[in-house]
Amino acid sequence: MNRRIAYLYTFDGLADWEIGYLAAELASRRYLNGPAEAPELRTFGKDRGEIVTMGGLRVRRDLSLAEVRVEDAALLVLPGGDSWTQDRAHEGIAELAAAFLEAGIPVAAICGATFCLARAGLLDARRHTSNDPGYLKAVAPGYRGEKLYREEGAVADGNLITASGLASLEFARETLRALGVMKAETLDAWYELNRTRSGAQYFALEASLQKEGA
Repeated sequence: MNRRIAYLYTFDGLADWEIGYLAAELASRRYLNGPAEAPELRTFGKDRGEIVTMGGLRVRRDLSLAEVRVEDAALLVLPGGDSWTQDRAHEGIAELAAAFLEAGIPVAAICGATFCLARAGLLDARRHTSNDPGYLKAVAPGYRGEKLYREEGAVADGNLITASGLASLEFARETLRALGVMKAETLDAWYELNRTRSGAQYFALEASLQKEGA
């Protein structure tokens, strides 16, 4: 992978649990192909100031929005949060997402973040999902992607990953798959372990890490 940074957008009230699985695996790198292949997870927002998540966690951002560089990017992650229903609460993010998609870089949006993409027309020609098709239309009146809406937890179409706020595990799986930083066998076992909590899947996960070229 030539691009090195996974940019995680942060703002007051972000739904921290929605990106928990994904952030943990990218930051720990414990099940990835190797540290050299893993992008560096960096937080950003409108400035470098501190934000407080919906869960009350305090996060001091690594970067400001102006410091995000598409040419250095491996991924853009857009978490959910109540403020996405406000038209002007996240200025510049739709334009950033469009630039990432144009450059062929994955954009992963979950829950309310899909509203922003819908308003910008970025869901009109791509398969996608959200929390509810009717609600998506209500918060994004210009949205024209109804025929491409899928009633699934998470949907990947090329470099765009979208998810319901109730599908954080599926969101992480599709995003990790798009990045290509985890072996397919490892990713399958990791997903099934978290989904089923089965001891057999834990051993399958550990075994997959020992195999070459899986």
